[in-house]
Amino acid sequence: MQIKEQATPPPPRPDRARGTAPRRRDRPETDPEQKIRKRMYSFSDLSGYGWRTRFLIRCADLLFYLVILLFGSTIRWEVRGLDHLNSIHDRGLRAIFTFWHPCIFPATWFWRNRGIVVMSSRSRDGEYIARFIQRFGYGAARGSSSRGAGRALAEMVECLESGIDVAFTIDGPRGPVYVAKDGAVILARHTGHAILPFHVTMKRYIEAPSWDRLQIPMPFSRAVMLIGEALFVDRGGPEDEARSKQALLQSTLDRLRAEGEVWRTGQPLP
Repeated sequence: MQIKEQATPPPPRPDRARGTAPRRRDRPETDPEQKIRKRMYSFSDLSGYGWRTRFLIRCADLLFYLVILLFGSTIRWEVRGLDHLNSIHDRGLRAIFTFWHPCIFPATWFWRNRGIVVMSSRSRDGEYIARFIQRFGYGAARGSSSRGAGRALAEMVECLESGIDVAFTIDGPRGPVYVAKDGAVILARHTGHAILPFHVTMKRYIEAPSWDRLQIPMPFSRAVMLIGEALFVDRGGPEDEARSKQALLQSTLDRLRAEGEVWRTGQPLP
């Protein structure tokens, strides 16, 4: 298998084929929108790193890409709640996907080639993550809650207003795991677009010994994709509403995770 040093070309504006999102509007893209897409879906310049770091970034990028490609293609999926995503697009809105760090591997495979833009930190780790997700048709907004958050959020606002869905690993970049940060609510409050929480549970996986408990699927594992109801925050609404929606987002993701454990074990939680 030959792997070229390039990102997946920017996907076309999505349509309804295979459950993907509908077009927001039928009109030619403007020049600013084309520039946004080129920026989001292109590999960033590594010249600011030393040669060893550049080598490590490229090796990690290809390693994770191959692992997801080989293992992800064997996963047998059950999907619940896809209509919640379709309902967002039917209203002419875009989705702000939110999920936990442990779900990165299976989620990358499931939502591939839809053009979703994901926040990625400006760091060595963030760079190789950005590269391997771009190989699967994602875009990368550089920044995180600890590095360049303001710029990355501004880029995600541009994406939403240009008809592009975006995504957060909502407990990142440094945890604690399963504790939701406020980036998705801030973005929804600023733009009026909808938050879409989801969770992936796998029957068989390897868990990394790190704070994020990253889960790597075993070959031919079964998995369930659990998509929650959309959460809406009034554009420019009061702080009290934002805090309430933040608590609701946390409880929704907790409930989806608990539902996934019931599916995985076949036993109700105590």
